[in-house]
Amino acid sequence: MKWTTPTGLQAQVHKLWDRGLLLASVAGGESVFPRRLALKGPDSRALGERFSEVRDWIAGLVANEGLYRIEWRSVNHRVLGANRIPSAIWIDTLEQALGLIGKHRAAERFAGMVERTRETRAELIPWLTKRPLRALALAEEWPQLLAIIDWLSKHPRPEVYLRQVDLPGVHTKLIEGHRAVLAELFDLVLPEEAIDATHTGAFGFCRRYGFLDKPARVRFRMLDPTVRLLPMASDQDITLTQAAFSSLAPSVTTVFITENEINFLAFPNVRDSMVIFGAGYGFANLATVHWLQEKNILYWGDIDTHGFAILNQLRGFFPHTVSFLMDRETLLAHRQFWGSEPQPQTGDLLRLTTEEQTLYDQLRQHTWGVSVRLEQEKIGFRYLAAALQKLRSDGLP
Repeated sequence: MKWTTPTGLQAQVHKLWDRGLLLASVAGGESVFPRRLALKGPDSRALGERFSEVRDWIAGLVANEGLYRIEWRSVNHRVLGANRIPSAIWIDTLEQALGLIGKHRAAERFAGMVERTRETRAELIPWLTKRPLRALALAEEWPQLLAIIDWLSKHPRPEVYLRQVDLPGVHTKLIEGHRAVLAELFDLVLPEEAIDATHTGAFGFCRRYGFLDKPARVRFRMLDPTVRLLPMASDQDITLTQAAFSSLAPSVTTVFITENEINFLAFPNVRDSMVIFGAGYGFANLATVHWLQEKNILYWGDIDTHGFAILNQLRGFFPHTVSFLMDRETLLAHRQFWGSEPQPQTGDLLRLTTEEQTLYDQLRQHTWGVSVRLEQEKIGFRYLAAALQKLRSDGLP
C-alpha cells in the first residue's frame, strides 16, 4: 500500500523546515501557508476490495487532524454506497506545521534571536531570513557574536590582533571559529570604507576588517658554510617573518626549495646556496621577495601530479624556476618506492617545460599504473648527492 500516511505528511513538512522556509517566515520572510501537501489515496476499486484497509488509512489521517486540515470528497460505490474519502491535506498555519514536526521549541528559540537582533542590529534581519538554520545552530553564541559586531562597529579597522579583543564572554577561538559567519555579518553592518574588499575568505579575514594578522614566516638554511647570517658556527637553520626575509638579500647565487622537512634539514652543503622549506601551494609569502628574482631557483617536489601543479604555481611568481629531481629518470630509478596519489590533479598546467609536461601527462594518464607517485623523501641521499655533483659540473651553482 503506497497511500500517504501521517509520517509521509511529516516528511513533506520536514523538507520545508530543511529548506529554511518555516524559520524564514518567523524572521519576516514570505509565508508558505496555506500549503497543500501531496496526498495519494485509494481509488474506487481499492475502496471495494480493501475496505478495512481504507478505513484504517482514513482513521490514521483523522487522528492527527488538528495538525492539518482535511478536504473530503464523496465516493459512491455500487455496493458500499456513499463514502467520504480524504481528497486533500492542507497546512493552514505555521503553528500547524511546527506542531506536525515537533519544532515549536526550536522556532521559539529562533524567534527570540530575531527579536533580540531587531532591537540591537536590525540590519542583520535579512541574514537571519536568508540563513535561518545556520543562525539557529549559533543560538548559544549569538549574543557574543552580536557583541563582537557591535565592538567592531565602534572600532572600525582596529589594528589589533584578534586575541586583543576584550569582551565579556568572548574568547579568541570564538572569533576564529566563526570567521565565515562573522564576515557575512560584518559586510552587512560596516561602512564600505571599513572593509578592504581585496581580501576574502578565511585567510583574508583579518586584513579585510583591519585586524593584525599573524605574520607569514619563512624557514631556510644556509648551505654554504662560508655564508653565515648568525655568528655561531652551528647549523644556520633560521626562521624569519616574511617582511624580514624580504629585506635579507643574502650573498648566494642559488636557492633550493623543498617540501619535505627532513630533506630540508639533511640537505648537504652547496657552495653559494641556501634551501627554503616550502609550503605546498602557499607561495604568496615569497611573491614579494624581490631579490629571489635575481637568484637561480631549483624546486624539488614530489614526482606526482600535485608536485608538478605546485611547480607550475611557483613559476607564476618566479618564471625562471628549474625543477630538481622531478624527471622520468629519477622516477623509474626508484620504482620500488612508488606509492599511490590519493586525489590526482587532472587539469592542464601551462608553465611546464616539454619534458615536465610529458611526464605530467604520463602520470595523469596512468602510464605506469594508477596514480603513481614518488615522494621526494624516498629518493636516496646518494642519489641526491650525485644530482648535486652533476649540477656543479654543469656550472650551477
